[in-house]
Amino acid sequence: MARSPLIVILAAGLLVVLSTINILHRYYPSTVYFPWQHTTSNNPLDLPASQSAPKAAFNVNDGDLYLLGVGKADITGPVVEINFMGYADTAQVGSGVRQRLYSRAFIIGDVDKPADRFVYLVLDTQSGDTAVRHGILEALQTMGDEFAVYGQQNVAVTGTHSHSGPGAWLNYLLPQVTSYGFHKPSYQAIVDGAVTSIVRGHERMEPGRLSIGTTEVLDANVNRSPYAYLANPADERERYEHDVDKTMTVLRFTQVVKDHEEDIGILTWFPVHGTSMLGNNTLVTGDNKGVAAWLLEKSTDDADFVAGFSQANVGDTSPNILGAYCESGEFAGELCDFKTSLCGNKSQPCHGRGPYYGLDDAGTASNYEIGRRQFDGARRLLDDKAAFTPVSGKVVKSLHQFVNLSDYHFTLPNGTLVRTCPAALGYSFAAGTTDGPGAFDFKQAQPGDPHANPLWSSIGNRIHTPNDTQKACHGDKVILLDVGESDSPYDWSPNIVDAQLLRVGQLFIIVAPGEATTMAGRRWKEALQAEAAATFTDPTGGAEEPVVVLGGPANTYGHYISTPEEYGIQRYEGASTLYGPHTLAAYINLTVSYLPYLAASTEKLPSLKHGPHPPILINDSLSFIRPVVVDRAPFFKHFGDVKSDVHALNRPGDTISATFVGANPRNDYRLGGTFAAVEQFDYDRMSWRQVRDDRDWSLVYEWERTSSVLGTSEVTISWETKWETGDWQGSADDRNEEHGDLLVRDSELKGLYRLRYYGDSKALGGSITAFEGVSGEFRIT
Repeated sequence: MARSPLIVILAAGLLVVLSTINILHRYYPSTVYFPWQHTTSNNPLDLPASQSAPKAAFNVNDGDLYLLGVGKADITGPVVEINFMGYADTAQVGSGVRQRLYSRAFIIGDVDKPADRFVYLVLDTQSGDTAVRHGILEALQTMGDEFAVYGQQNVAVTGTHSHSGPGAWLNYLLPQVTSYGFHKPSYQAIVDGAVTSIVRGHERMEPGRLSIGTTEVLDANVNRSPYAYLANPADERERYEHDVDKTMTVLRFTQVVKDHEEDIGILTWFPVHGTSMLGNNTLVTGDNKGVAAWLLEKSTDDADFVAGFSQANVGDTSPNILGAYCESGEFAGELCDFKTSLCGNKSQPCHGRGPYYGLDDAGTASNYEIGRRQFDGARRLLDDKAAFTPVSGKVVKSLHQFVNLSDYHFTLPNGTLVRTCPAALGYSFAAGTTDGPGAFDFKQAQPGDPHANPLWSSIGNRIHTPNDTQKACHGDKVILLDVGESDSPYDWSPNIVDAQLLRVGQLFIIVAPGEATTMAGRRWKEALQAEAAATFTDPTGGAEEPVVVLGGPANTYGHYISTPEEYGIQRYEGASTLYGPHTLAAYINLTVSYLPYLAASTEKLPSLKHGPHPPILINDSLSFIRPVVVDRAPFFKHFGDVKSDVHALNRPGDTISATFVGANPRNDYRLGGTFAAVEQFDYDRMSWRQVRDDRDWSLVYEWERTSSVLGTSEVTISWETKWETGDWQGSADDRNEEHGDLLVRDSELKGLYRLRYYGDSKALGGSITAFEGVSGEFRIT
């Protein structure tokens, strides 16, 4: 449709400013053994020699039977030339891939009423999204009657909240600004992969059993806004040992196979931000939860096992467990200010430190370690079947409603009539967090006087000037961006959000369209648990006490959900709570009100209306992202030719690299395939076989444009064997034997290898041609 030139110029101009404001957070076959396969003291996890998917004798008392299926598919979009989603830094543009991204699908159905089912998706993305979910549902509806059972009611789309994946796929304008708009191929890669994961899970559906277990993971998260957390009532805080939740909840999927049961997957909930990879990282990864899932899946020695590591009440958590320190200036080395996270009245020098701070590796080692700690908790629990409680109750239900939170009126438990507000972001939103600070002179926790240059108020008013009603509605929030009332050239942020609940037996899942803080999540889960215990007394619901988990950010990214007390402090999380001080209370009111619709029978209840549908903006969105025009090889060279070869002799722990004449990987994402591989020569078969690919943490693919005018580029493939020997931890004296990385014996890496590059070149006319490159042979001795 036609657009006003003024609007386009304004949006482009705001890019420069908003890109420096932190919009969201800122600044297979294998011949090598893994630690769980070792039988000697070299095994840091002390796991059994065989860790294939555990099997157990059939037991009729192990809960009720359900239809269960799990599936996994590649969603890795453009790994180069596209801004990453999460830190909102225009300088953070993809340059390659360390680990592919996936959609993991978990499907649960009623054996007797197969139409009663739901699917819970865990995507290696920053969040769920309105348009992505719409695209998934739209695709499923075109696949015939067999997949018509999946719809608005029963599909939950959650993200792991990784900040190290390509962006430009979200529905609304605000998160599109730093990615230079919307990129349909990036969006389509996620939609197609998510649908494929559902199809694979659907095709694997068989009767099985579910069980729930919990474990403590004490060293993988901290609270990054403890000052705001302390605003919550003291008697409430005293009920909890920690200021973040340390409990990981694990749902175990076990199918009945002949005379035994076999695990096919696990779905976990644990809160820790996907900000282990820092804002200067430009390699695609699934962040710490991507590492955890990869390690768990590899540990089972079952290619079809699916491990989902979902977020929980993640809002104020951080993986940077060593604390937040001033990294530059006169206060360098000191802790950041407890209230404001400032360093001498500046926010930029304040950064959280991960467990391997100081390695100058963009957070890679710290990321791996935080992922490993989550894997370790899940793996140990999985090995202890007695720690699980069977899920029982012949009930599989789901509900979904669209709700307009720009003006939702409801009554608090104390009888007070309140309302929510059109979405808006406060000044502290632009200050960022200790995981990634903002720019200029924005500061956290200064609600009454943001002390910001009047320039920012002027810019905010150019988007939309909030009126007195809007200001009063948001209370302590001094509004910087009135995004909920900004619709030019299209909607900046959502006002219509998803309210969704899932139930199987005694397990209730809150699907949250935002990042609930620690205490907000506790209150939400506690309210639903109490209501469920009082509501569901029918025998078909199971005899167990209700168990409630919270997963998100899901379906629509509604930013943050803080408690009213935290909101009043107006640190980043409160300033990013879109719909005003009663946002959390509104979500609790909605989910508690809808809870009766998860009963075994709802015949006596009035039908639910689906509410106003959100706009789907994929065909209306601006895009300033340039396409690939052409790839050319240098004179007298061919695509795939080796420019810099490997060293012939290497030792375990070395990085082995080769550089090739390359082409832009945006030409073909190779979904389900790989850009890079390590091949080992098999002397028994006298042939080469692939032993590493893009899935593996130790293999890195990097692309670099060498001439924009000529269209030339090069690709470097590096096998960092230090991740497989433990050398990434430093010297042997510094090495922690509890670290469950690849940890192979040096002798097990010895052999003859070569690197292979898979590429696709684009001709000037648009045709794309696949090619390959192979390095010289090398030995590890």
